[in-house]
Parts: sequence; structure tokens; C-alpha cells
Amino acid sequence: MSFGTGLSGLNAASKNLDVIGHNIANANTTGFKNQRAEFAEMYAMALGAAGGSNGGIGVSVANVAQLFTQGNIKITGNNLDLAINGEGMFKVRMSDGSVAYTRNGEFKLDKEGRIITNNGARLQGYLPPAPGAPIPVGVTTDLVLPTGAAIAPRETGSAPINPGIFITANLPANAPTETVSTPLTAAQRKYGTVLNLYDQQGNAIPLQIYFVKTAANQWNVIGRVEGATPATSWQGSLGTVTFNAAGQVSGTPTLTLNSGTIAQNLVAPGVPSANFPSSNVSINIGQPGAWTLTQYGSPFAVYDIKQDGYAPGELSSIVISEQGIITARYSNGVSQDAGQVALVRFRNLQGLEPINGGYWRETFTSGQPIEGQPLTGRFGLIRQNALEESNVDLTQELVNMIVAQRHYQANAQTIKTQDQVQQTLVNLR
Repeated sequence: MSFGTGLSGLNAASKNLDVIGHNIANANTTGFKNQRAEFAEMYAMALGAAGGSNGGIGVSVANVAQLFTQGNIKITGNNLDLAINGEGMFKVRMSDGSVAYTRNGEFKLDKEGRIITNNGARLQGYLPPAPGAPIPVGVTTDLVLPTGAAIAPRETGSAPINPGIFITANLPANAPTETVSTPLTAAQRKYGTVLNLYDQQGNAIPLQIYFVKTAANQWNVIGRVEGATPATSWQGSLGTVTFNAAGQVSGTPTLTLNSGTIAQNLVAPGVPSANFPSSNVSINIGQPGAWTLTQYGSPFAVYDIKQDGYAPGELSSIVISEQGIITARYSNGVSQDAGQVALVRFRNLQGLEPINGGYWRETFTSGQPIEGQPLTGRFGLIRQNALEESNVDLTQELVNMIVAQRHYQANAQTIKTQDQVQQTLVNLR
């Protein structure tokens, strides 16, 4: 009996040393979770035996538990390195099509723009139905960045939300009244600004906008496009702005750049065959507190001006927010949401099955995965340019190794002592 008891102790101590050695070996493995051997005593069962009369027969390793505590966050500077601060795991699809989960955020891009792990598992998340559209929460899919082609241009005035031109400026109340000339005189071009408009091909066409006071509290807004020659230039009225006694826009809050007033196939500098615009473009000037013209007794000033068109552009960088939203930034200054990282949690993390590569798989014991977005419910946040370090405490593991070694030696000593006792019996005469 004692040989068996000592042998069970040796086996348990050896298993404990294996677990400790595994922890130490993975002290620098990103997202690794510390493990510990959990022991249970064994007793010989006898029919009808009293509760205290059964002798112990040793020890067994009841479980090797994983400790899913938070590891330290290490800043790396790599924009595809992601760390989860809080609860949740990354969902990835393995090369064989199966689903696995990990805390290791060392991601890369493959040749098709998919976000992958070091061994090719594809990060899962939510994609917008169209570029720049809101991201719905639904079935997860491979997260793919738009690296394969340039972003298409957008013609000024064609945005699905808030299309057109937006101007915030102050026109001086004491400006003299004049009669608009064609072309405008140098004096009449005193109060003006310029911005680029974009045609359907993404060609930039500089539009000059001038304000000429034609009567008390009334200004004519003039648009001008410089052609390659004076004969190909265009000038036309964009409308009239009337102000009330308080200097606020009175009447229609928008003006119109009418496509019919600009000669088609206008030849502008640097634009071989500009054909802009293909439809009317609204010029928003009358929304107090936002985009508006004023007429105050102060100098002329343009505070803000923008329009909704843009040229084609290539992907220049990505930014991933704490909510896991992936924003693609393009060389033309446009930013679009390209997807959102999904997180997964389980009711029983201890029930997950660890597999090679720092992944876990769902089991019946773990329960079904609960998917969601970072920073919602119990899910943690995503930290870009950072990785979660192993939660192994190396000092503690070295102490544990010493204790396990003593445990092994003590069990070996029980076997040695039993052998000496048996030898004594054999030597009896």
C-alpha cells in the first residue's frame, strides 16, 4: 500500500512540475493564461466501513485549472496589435474553418487584406453593408481592410447625408453697395473665398465665391470658375442673401449652384475635361449655430467652409477605437468605418479546451459563446498599439517549483523508507 501511496505522490508532484515548467516557458507568450495543478486525496473504500476507518491511498491530480486574470498591457506602437482590457476574447476562424478564441492580439494582414493571426486564423467581426455605412451587429465574418483598390471619388452634392457646400462667414454691415459687373472688378472681389469642388471622376475644380453688397442688408453671391483661357471661364450668380435687422439670414437658408448655368465640358486648369456639376448643388448658409452667414459691424471673415465631395484616395492608415471600430483613413483625407472587432465571453471560462497556438475551443462545459461589442455589457475595451502580456508571475512560479521539488523528494523518501521496512522483514531469520 505504501509503495502505491508514494508512487501517486511522485506522479502528482511530477505533473505539478510539468505545469510549473509550462508556465515558466510561456512567461513571455502574449495572452497566455497561468495554469495550476489542483490535487485531490484518494481513499480505499470498504463496504460498511466507518467514516474514519478508511486509510488514505495517495493523491491524484483532479484538474489543471487556467487562471483567466488580466495580464499587463504593453504598448508596442504596431497599429494591428490589439489588447483586451477587461472581459472578452477575440473570435477567430481557423484555416480548417473551425472557430477558436484567443487573448493574443498579435494581428497581421494577409495578401487579401484580411486581419489574421501569426498562423493564419482570421479575426472575426462586423462589416458595414457598404463603404462608410453604419455597422450593424449581426453574424460575424472575416474582417477585411480595403487595401486592394483606391476609394472611389464622390461628386460634390451627392452625399447621402448633408450634401452640398457649407459656409460660415461674416459680411461687414458697413460695406458699400455696388452693381455686380461681369467679370467682377478687383474691388468687387474683396469679400470672397475659394474651395475645391469635385466632379464625377474626382477632378478638383476651384470654385471662387464672392459676396457683393447690392442694397441695404442684401448681398449677391457670385460664383466663378477660372478656365484655361478667359473664354472658357465662367461667372454666375448663386443667389441673393437678405439679412434682418439683427444681422441674421432672412428667408431662404440655402443658395443653389445650378448645373445649367455652367457650360458643360468646361476646360479648367489641370482638369482636361471637367464636366461639373451633373446636378444642382445646395449652398447652406442659414442654420444659426451651425453653417450660417451673418452681417455684423465687424470685418469680413470666413470661419469655416466645407463640401461633401472628394477625390479618389488610397488607404494610408487605420485607427481602432476602444469600441473596436476600425476606421480607415485615406490619402484624400476621407475616413470611413471599415468594420468592428467582435468580442466573445463564456459563463464558464474554466470549461474551455486549450489547443496549440494560444487558442481555446468551446466545450459543453464552457457553455455557448456570448458575442457582443467592446464596451457594451460586461465586455472590456480594445486597446490599439498594445498587447496583453502573460499573467505568469515568474517569481511565484520559481517558489512553486521549489515547493514541488520538495514534494517530489518527500514522496520518494516514503518509497525508500517502505523499501527499508520490507528489507528488514525479508532479512528476519
